[in-house]
Amino acid sequence: MRPDTPADHVDHVDHIAEAERLERTAGLYPEDAEQLLLQAAAHLELAEARARATTLYDNLLSPSAPHPPENPTLIRALKAANLWEYGHEAEARAIIEGVRGTAPGDAAPWVIVAEALEAHDELDQAHEAFTEGLGRLLPTSGSATPGDAAEAELPYPTHPLLFGRHRVRRLLGEAHDAWDGLADRVHRARAAAAGRTPVPLDELHDPKRIWALGSENPEDLRAEITRLQAELGSYRDALSRPFPVAVLHWPSAELTELLTAYPSLTAEYPSHEAHLATIESSLRELSTSGTPNLGIVTGTVPSYEAFAASEGTSPGDPSLLPQYATTLAARGRAAGWPPERGGGCWCGSGRGYGECHGASA
Repeated sequence: MRPDTPADHVDHVDHIAEAERLERTAGLYPEDAEQLLLQAAAHLELAEARARATTLYDNLLSPSAPHPPENPTLIRALKAANLWEYGHEAEARAIIEGVRGTAPGDAAPWVIVAEALEAHDELDQAHEAFTEGLGRLLPTSGSATPGDAAEAELPYPTHPLLFGRHRVRRLLGEAHDAWDGLADRVHRARAAAAGRTPVPLDELHDPKRIWALGSENPEDLRAEITRLQAELGSYRDALSRPFPVAVLHWPSAELTELLTAYPSLTAEYPSHEAHLATIESSLRELSTSGTPNLGIVTGTVPSYEAFAASEGTSPGDPSLLPQYATTLAARGRAAGWPPERGGGCWCGSGRGYGECHGASA
């Protein structure tokens, strides 16, 4: 299942209608068009309208597109997986080789191409792709072997690479290595955090599980259902992660334009310096109160005005501001807070967070 398709609603959605709605929304919000069109393509794939999905990918990658794609490698990987599903194997293979050759710096393209190879029984190639992705992305922190990396250091998006590699190695009959051991520890830690008793990865990825699906023994079927529920729980954790609780940030020029056009918002933003200080203090209060998954979304006046129009409300209404922030966060526009150690400050000053708004943390 595509990672940008809500698992709980797949069987109850008119995917063509939803894709068309997302395409219309993309026209209203050009700054969010890439993410919205990728979601539309996912719905088209689920509706088996794969040629239409490919057209969306091509439009995003076209040199004549209104905006250059933010993540062209991800789009190419999705296009390749889609092409292979409706018979364009040679083109898909060529794109996959190109994606692997660029050595992407994020996990999603690696996961997509490796799973596409696995889905078409190219297990050796899938194993290589999973391994290449981990080698490119997995922090080792000076450990003797990659598998010695601490679970806490692993970026969440790398987990599917670990689990996918473990699964393929079981299918290939390979002995466990350090990364397989790490995959098992991460799997157990995730289950414990969710309050579940984990089914070992070796059981979840046992090639013989497929035999149980054809069994007439109710006990075999019940055991398989339990295993599948455990595996689905892990996928739902990833698919259902809530978007961040986000605070709205206006860059200086945008705030000046906003207040010039809508003076009624001056009470909300007495000055840009006060606005930045309020963002930091609000996020710290939320963090202290135990609120997880915090972030910052950056507003623009055209986007805000379009949002107000879609809500049938005046942009000068202060109550619209938190709704706008929530909508941006739901579209994946939030940057996590606090920034990573050594990262730049969220305010855009060019200084490190620890030397700027994080100095008093």
